[in-house]
Amino acid sequence: MLLENKQVAIVGGGMGGLILARLLQLQNINVKVYERDLNAEVRVQGSPLDLHEDSGLIAMEKANLLNEFYKNIRPNASKARIVNQNFELKFDEHTITKNSSKEISNHNQDSLQDISKPRPEIDRSELRAVLLHSLLPETMVWDSQFLSMEKENNGWRLFFNNGKSAYADLVIGADGANSKIRPYISTQKPIYSGITMIEGTIYNAKENAPNLFEFSKGGKVLALGNEQTIMYGTKGDGSLMFLLSSKIPESWIAENDLDFKDNQKIFDWFKDVYSDWSSEWHEFFTSEELHFILRPQYHFPQNQSWETQESVTIIGDAAHRMPPFAGKGANLAMFDAFELSECLTNNQFSDLKTAISYFEKRMLKRAAEALENTLKNGEQLHAENALEKLLSIFSKTF
Repeated sequence: MLLENKQVAIVGGGMGGLILARLLQLQNINVKVYERDLNAEVRVQGSPLDLHEDSGLIAMEKANLLNEFYKNIRPNASKARIVNQNFELKFDEHTITKNSSKEISNHNQDSLQDISKPRPEIDRSELRAVLLHSLLPETMVWDSQFLSMEKENNGWRLFFNNGKSAYADLVIGADGANSKIRPYISTQKPIYSGITMIEGTIYNAKENAPNLFEFSKGGKVLALGNEQTIMYGTKGDGSLMFLLSSKIPESWIAENDLDFKDNQKIFDWFKDVYSDWSSEWHEFFTSEELHFILRPQYHFPQNQSWETQESVTIIGDAAHRMPPFAGKGANLAMFDAFELSECLTNNQFSDLKTAISYFEKRMLKRAAEALENTLKNGEQLHAENALEKLLSIFSKTF
């Protein structure tokens, strides 16, 4: 076996990194996961995940974790309510008692079908817990923010901000969109998509945003109008996460210098930029238990490539960062993990470099196709006729 008596270091304890560790351990590979979070109790950010049958669910099945996954899904989380900017309800999946799941021909014509498909959803925190509990003791090395690495023998010496270091024969970067492993592999820079999101989280939403909380019915709400979108949903911990998404010049970020710790300034920005939207949306900004994150949407070039190395590679957003408009990110990361683990352990390749090269070529081809679909979705969701288009797709799906 290519990894016999070798040490693997996975940098990043997100979904891709954790399921990769699980899959490698099932093949008796020595693996450590280095994660910057202090411990497993750190609050997990982000919206619930819907795992796709052609990617995320395959990885969970190969990891023998499907039963645990289905024990923790939230049945209503995937159900959508669609409204316009005036908060007028246009479609309500909660009223559909039987999912007809109509077969739609020529899938590629309507890429928005990707976000209309009913799929099982799980909170990120619950999925992370399932994956963490599946790993051997001492697999996770917490409080280990990666700083740099240098060649040592045939592998790498990794250095962390806590002053510690570790050796690995193979390093796998699963450290997200702003990966610090990626520069050791590729110099290609991300491209701005033309769309910026502001992510907001309201804790204890039943008390702090009661109308919006109740309206969601435990699912998600999609609002489109004026070439802008608002998406929000609740999580099992009682919080509500929303995304404000608009076409904004890249220079806007530097020119406006908004303080995202000043909730009133973000509210003032919202009333200016979303001036044509109903005041019902203002409830997002009334809570003191409110947290914002700026998320300008970047993606790597669709035709990106690099020269394969024999002792380092990357998966997930570190390899193929893209906007979230088709729900591909975590699913692709998990499928990357499955396919890389297969290439490293199936004894079909003569050496590590050949195995990694095969994996990277397939990964980049798959990511390029997903990016094309994602960018098309982004354009459609921010088009003048976005609401009509989305309603048409949902009406065909159900």
